[in-house]
Amino acid sequence: MNVPSWVWFATIASLLALIVVDLFIVDRNPHEVKVREATRWVIFYVTLAALFGIGVWYFAGGQYAGEFFAGYLTEYSLSVDNLFIFVIIMTTFAVPPKHQHRVLLIGIVIALAMRGVFIAVGAAAISRFSWVFYLFAVVLLATAYQLARNGIGREEEYKENALLRWIRKVFPVSKEYEGTKLFVTKNGKRLATPMLIVMIAIGSTDLLFAVDSIPAIFGLTQEPFLVFTANVFALMGLRQLYFLLGGLLKRLVYLSIGLSIILAFIGVKLVLEALHENSLPFLNGGEPLPVPTVGIGLSLGVIIGVLAVTTVASLIKSRYDERLARANS
Repeated sequence: MNVPSWVWFATIASLLALIVVDLFIVDRNPHEVKVREATRWVIFYVTLAALFGIGVWYFAGGQYAGEFFAGYLTEYSLSVDNLFIFVIIMTTFAVPPKHQHRVLLIGIVIALAMRGVFIAVGAAAISRFSWVFYLFAVVLLATAYQLARNGIGREEEYKENALLRWIRKVFPVSKEYEGTKLFVTKNGKRLATPMLIVMIAIGSTDLLFAVDSIPAIFGLTQEPFLVFTANVFALMGLRQLYFLLGGLLKRLVYLSIGLSIILAFIGVKLVLEALHENSLPFLNGGEPLPVPTVGIGLSLGVIIGVLAVTTVASLIKSRYDERLARANS
């Protein structure tokens, strides 16, 4: 897939324009985002992703369109894991509801910038070293095992990372929020506000999730443009999903199992592709091995099927538990 430079520039410019509109028009009057508003925005971003995928199909063909949709669905579903942590961060820092939308927006912009670096490094590594696929596969299989064993969203407290601890040393932090201000001056002393800290917390925490989500999408497509755009659509739509799902997150009791199956599936897919294109001298004399590979059609079907079954099973289980609790009360 040969993507001209102007397409990259146009895509990034469109993203920046969307962020500007969101920040200075939509968020001009800070307010608590209600379910109806969040639903409209979720539909908007999902529709944008669908139209983009259709555009990829029209200009580049069904193979690349399938890779985009598989990558987008995987990134979006893995991003739900982020929401559990976002809830904890918002609670820990006592972010006023009317400012949560802006916090998420800026935090996700920071996350997109850092993921962009990850994607560039990953694409360069893949183009030069075939063994990177094995490394990605190990990361995915290990993450799949941890998800299946420990689940997601189990943390009850948020522990600040090294970056936040460093910022607190450099900039003393005020105790109170000052609207949407990031810095204030009090008694001649410049202070950071909790707003700055929580934005950085959201953005830097996402970097940890990128450790498994970036290898996952590279297991579905090696096209940097599709990897980047799938991440953009997933993260931009994630903010509104945060307000829409709310308490529903705790009802997705089987989500960790579904995500672990998807990650394990992609991990195995990566191993098969690495063996099929083998160039390691100590393995089969550096020659490719005659192993089957997994097509994007099957990958997309597995991802959609697992997510559908997981969601339905989770809601049925949660409803059954609620009825049982009411019966025993």
